[in-house]
Amino acid sequence: MKKNKFALQTISFGLILLSFIACDSDFATLESDVINNDIATNFDIFPKTYDVIAYTKTLKPVQTNNLALSTLGIYDDLYGRTKSSFVTQLTPSDYDPSFGDEVVIDSVVVTIPYFSTATGIDDDGKITYEVDSIISKGENFSKIELRIFESNYFIRDFDPSAEFNESQAYYSNRSASSSEMISTTALEGQELTFVDYDDATGTIMTVVDNEIEISDEGYSLKDVNELDDNGDKTLLSNEAPAIRIMLDPTYWQNKIIDKEGDAVLSNPNNFADYFRGLYFKAEPVNEDGSFLILDTSTLSGSNVTVYYSKLTASTTDDEDLTDQSTFVFTFGSNKINFFDNTFTFPLNDGVPESGDSRIYLKGGEGAIAGVKLFDGDDLRDGDDNTFDDWKEFFVETDEDDGTFIRSKRLVNEANLVFYVDSDQLDLLNEDPENEPNRLYLYDLTNKAPLIDYYLDVTNSASPEFSKTGHLGALQRVDDEADGRGIKYKLKITEHINNLLLRDSTNVELGLAASLNVNIEDPSFSSSQNKIQSSDDLDDTVPLGSVLTPRGTILYGNATEPENESKRVYLEIYYTEPN
Repeated sequence: MKKNKFALQTISFGLILLSFIACDSDFATLESDVINNDIATNFDIFPKTYDVIAYTKTLKPVQTNNLALSTLGIYDDLYGRTKSSFVTQLTPSDYDPSFGDEVVIDSVVVTIPYFSTATGIDDDGKITYEVDSIISKGENFSKIELRIFESNYFIRDFDPSAEFNESQAYYSNRSASSSEMISTTALEGQELTFVDYDDATGTIMTVVDNEIEISDEGYSLKDVNELDDNGDKTLLSNEAPAIRIMLDPTYWQNKIIDKEGDAVLSNPNNFADYFRGLYFKAEPVNEDGSFLILDTSTLSGSNVTVYYSKLTASTTDDEDLTDQSTFVFTFGSNKINFFDNTFTFPLNDGVPESGDSRIYLKGGEGAIAGVKLFDGDDLRDGDDNTFDDWKEFFVETDEDDGTFIRSKRLVNEANLVFYVDSDQLDLLNEDPENEPNRLYLYDLTNKAPLIDYYLDVTNSASPEFSKTGHLGALQRVDDEADGRGIKYKLKITEHINNLLLRDSTNVELGLAASLNVNIEDPSFSSSQNKIQSSDDLDDTVPLGSVLTPRGTILYGNATEPENESKRVYLEIYYTEPN
């Protein structure tokens, strides 16, 4: 069964799941139970719609270092193909290690767990799992070819060309800036050989291919040196599904074990310069592949483990007695993702002044959208001011400074509604499951969530169901998970009330495809990621947009007459006395 829903269950707030009542119909008149205590009359709720300017903003290379997650693999959609690879520093379990005498490496294993959930026990007593955060065409996971290299590129902590202590930003196009590229030669140092264990001989066998079978099955760790009464290897533990690769020990013997006592293993700085990291490069298999979102943090269990034996340090008379031990490398905090885009459907900048007929959204190094309410006007922008006219309809303000005096009408609910251009997606043969289930709407000017984001407490262990009061999930045909998308309804009631009642600025909004709307919370990440620029522009992009490969096409505001009913709009339901 295909599983690609991006649950990412390790990232959640643990808050109480509540439900909000929303309008089922875009233009339905709603009756209210609100009573005016002074005159004891009922109020009615009326809808009013407003035009919105929306346009495509294509992205230059986006910052991809210091992300909580890493992506790896192949993704195909209406825009073309994206290949994702990453480089990571390694952190040893100990500096200045003492491995022991007559060390022999038994095996070296790379482990990167998938996001998965235990679902039950099968007939053989094994735990069954549901794997998510993997995108693949068809019902089964497609293999990828994975090559691992020793990286010769030194990943810096700080930017030498910037102000003191400013962190170095690295970008999706293999660069540290618009003028400093990272060469393929530097990343692709010595290639590490994949091997397997031969049960018959009890030794590491010859080279195996680099094709990674992606599965939702767990695996068993067994002790090759301890056999049970039946002569089988002793079970050590059962583990959740993961990428698990055995590497040729010879490289690690020369690179690590033989360097015992050398200064290169003595401290973090020396080690980081000596062993600069590993580069994980993904390629398609038979022109196909899967796209994996992986937690490569220290706590995830992602690591490189060297299993080795050494002479027992004891007074025993048995000179050949050995102990088994391990030396573990976790993936360091310095990691960089790289995206190779081969777009067959071009992405072009839209028209900020008047808006576009279509909005093209694409994660990674793709495109976001700019959204302007009330023509982007603010108070006192001129005589013909859409924002002033709108505000005057709802509130009374001071003639001199525009500050709030009293309400004429009360805003009950405000929504931005974006329709999917399903005709174009069908024409491009886009898989409905590739459509992003969630979009993230934010303050583009201040690079922050809207007030509605903070006030929405609809959260759960699965980000798929988080913030749905504010950032409504994609409505699909027949409400089927694989149905073609119809529209997104994004509630911005408190943002609108802030404009009316609290004299807030009518800032431009941003709209982006999102992997996980939870990670935009400032309590998880202090800022958005940079967009590379040669002219010192301070443009940024949400983290969830960097991490997702998904994209879609929405109707904008400059639609053709026959698509008038699908153009983007702002709807406001308001209350006034009868």
